[in-house]
Amino acid sequence: MPRVVQREIEAFGEDDVTVRTVRALPWLRVIDTPPIPDTVSRYKLDPGESAVLAWALAHPDTAVILDDGPARRCASELGIPVRGTVNLVLSAKRAGMIPLVQSVLDDLLLAGLYVSPRVIAEALALAGE
Repeated sequence: MPRVVQREIEAFGEDDVTVRTVRALPWLRVIDTPPIPDTVSRYKLDPGESAVLAWALAHPDTAVILDDGPARRCASELGIPVRGTVNLVLSAKRAGMIPLVQSVLDDLLLAGLYVSPRVIAEALALAGE
């Protein structure tokens, strides 16, 4: 995770569920924020999303996790494989890491993630819930 993303997350404070979760991940590595190439900066994205895309461009075998529509379009146009949070939740259920997609999505929505009702309905259908 680029350092700028870490700072964005930690701005929510010590009691935020995302802050606590990220800090508890032993495998998560914080990297220096890479220089943002013009091919990314022309999209005028959030600094964190720009940093993630810049990292992916510098490391071609990297897939990114993005939920923001403009950032996903940028990734697609630049040929960067992209997944969203809901896709990760579905993958976690398929792998037996979580019992229910619904409960995880509920927690994510409470934490502030915006997911359209259509996407939630599709995810629950795919999960058989």
